[in-house]
Amino acid sequence: MSQKLLVATHNKGKVAEFADMLADLDIAWLSLDDAGVTEDVPETGETFQANAQLKALAYARQTGLLTLADDSGLEVDALDRQPGVYTARYGGPGLTHADRYQLLLRNLQGVPAAERTARFRCVIVLANPDGVIGLAPGVCEGQIAFAPAGNGGFGYDPVFFLPDRGLTMAQLPAGVKHQISHRGRAMKAIEPLLRQVLEQEE
Repeated sequence: MSQKLLVATHNKGKVAEFADMLADLDIAWLSLDDAGVTEDVPETGETFQANAQLKALAYARQTGLLTLADDSGLEVDALDRQPGVYTARYGGPGLTHADRYQLLLRNLQGVPAAERTARFRCVIVLANPDGVIGLAPGVCEGQIAFAPAGNGGFGYDPVFFLPDRGLTMAQLPAGVKHQISHRGRAMKAIEPLLRQVLEQEE
């Protein structure tokens, strides 16, 4: 029987992305909804690492499951590295992904291409009910485009431009995105530890 791994998110797209990255692992990937978790852990940390640790530990203890949590966000240099840890809440509650990236584009109006540098940053934390087992960071450098392009990915992907590829993150094939994205890089870094933990638990 597959071992269960809880991913601390309600975002099915994110769970599918992780499962895709580690498709060879015999794991039953669960979202918070799959695990019946309705209570959200407040993300009160001031860094991506603090928030990821908060979520991983709280949900592992709530469910008794091995839990993988990530906190990630977008840092835009021209906006003093905002939205940062507030990336998912940028502009306030009730906004769609498109509303948020359109707000970002408005806030960067008049900023020339050379000054639109940005990065996606991610920290992944693996925990069980006893505590944090390990963590790994990942970063992907790019620029904020002048207009959205592409239908892939989610969140800010349509406006995150990769100069070396001449495409936005949302225009990349999924396999390529997983290799170069902040989440893909963090996942690759934590993968050996995850495999080790799963072997020990068998």
